[in-house]
Amino acid sequence: QEPRGHVKKSKKQVCDGFTVKAMMKNTVVRGPPLAGAFKERPTKPTTFRRFYERGDFPIALEHDTKGNKIAWKIEIEKLDYQLFLPLFFDGLCEMSFPCEFFARRGIHDMLEHGGNKILPVIPELIIPIKNALSLRNRQVICITLKVLQHLVVSADMVGEALVPYYRQILPVLNIFKNMNGELT
Repeated sequence: QEPRGHVKKSKKQVCDGFTVKAMMKNTVVRGPPLAGAFKERPTKPTTFRRFYERGDFPIALEHDTKGNKIAWKIEIEKLDYQLFLPLFFDGLCEMSFPCEFFARRGIHDMLEHGGNKILPVIPELIIPIKNALSLRNRQVICITLKVLQHLVVSADMVGEALVPYYRQILPVLNIFKNMNGELT
């Protein structure tokens, strides 16, 4: 027998769920580990960066009073959209200057002047869009969504052409859909 003055304190034991210890008295079951759904993924070297470093793009940086913009060495309408537009979309994953600036500004410039050259290139744009979204970087997701908005209004039937590719694009957006205002 124990002396009356001493009350034995029960010590809680922490253990994993679905084990024999979890069924014992004085145990606390540890919660599941974080799945990492919102965790940013590391970036991989992009084809855009390789082409930019080799000087294969017909672009240069132009400074003016309104800020930086792209100086195109040839007319945008004469560009091979089948080659260049997917490369610029690949640059959506870039997060360092000047690559990120050239990729984003180049996409917007090409979408403004592309017209009927954009629709045939849609299948080649899906993988770069998916790669950018799968980084789970909030800034890259926001920029990619803005580019998608511009892409849809850039030419006729582009929105309809994206419908078969929703299965590639939407899963990552589904993860972040309940984060109202937190992506900015």
